[in-house]
Formats: sequence, C-alpha cells, structure tokens
Amino acid sequence: MRILLEQLLAHAPRLQHGYELMKQTGLSSGTLYPLLMRMADQGLVEAEWQAPLQPGRPARHAYRLTTGGAQFARDALRDDGGAPRGVPFPA
Repeated sequence: MRILLEQLLAHAPRLQHGYELMKQTGLSSGTLYPLLMRMADQGLVEAEWQAPLQPGRPARHAYRLTTGGAQFARDALRDDGGAPRGVPFPA
C-alpha cells in the first residue's frame, strides 16, 4: 500500500505503533496488520514489542522500515505506477 510506505518512510527511522499508522493512513486493522506482517516476513519492516508506558496496559508492537525497506519504499514511491513488479503485496 502506497500510503503505508509513505508514512513509514516519512517517519523513518522512528518506530511507529500500529494504532498510530491506522490513524495516519486511514487503513483498517484488518488491512494494516497483514501488510505489516507480510512486509516484516520480507525483511522490509522490523517489528519490536514495547513495554507499556502505564501499568496494566498491554505491550505493543512498533514498526519501522529496515534499510532495505526504506530503499524499497523510495523506489516504489518514485515510480508513478506504484510498487515495482513482483511485489507480493498490493500497491
């Protein structure tokens, strides 16, 4: 998803929580999280658990582009046609 790549790249290398990415992109959790998991499996995004800031709150995943993911995002966003051919997630 182009908008997800834009947001991850715009805030790189800062970690971003999924909820923050949902608000920024307008993507639903059912769309966002499968994309992030697929991107992590491909080495484009790294995810890490972060401890809660307040007691009693759950730990959260935070995401950021890897070095290769940042290059992929720059290449994909430079191409007016969306993500390069052969990319296994939708552009």
